[in-house]
Amino acid sequence: MIGTIIGAIVVGAIIGALGRLLVPGKQDISLVVTILIGIVANVLVTLIVRQLGYSNQSGIAWIPLILGAVVAAVIIVIYGRMTNKAV
Repeated sequence: MIGTIIGAIVVGAIIGALGRLLVPGKQDISLVVTILIGIVANVLVTLIVRQLGYSNQSGIAWIPLILGAVVAAVIIVIYGRMTNKAV
């Protein structure tokens, strides 16, 4: 259970950071918000790709990772506009 939570935080941080790199300009959001956005993006993408039948048997799941970064970038833009921290 603890390993799953730590794994979600680490993957969320990676996906959130990648999402921030995809958005041009400076984003005025905290590290915690970045991680939370990354976790949400990862969960959404994981649910979608599993419904579409994607299964990674070994190695790094590149498709969900890349799609997660794109979804995180979209969420960052939406979050920035909702909080008046738009880029």
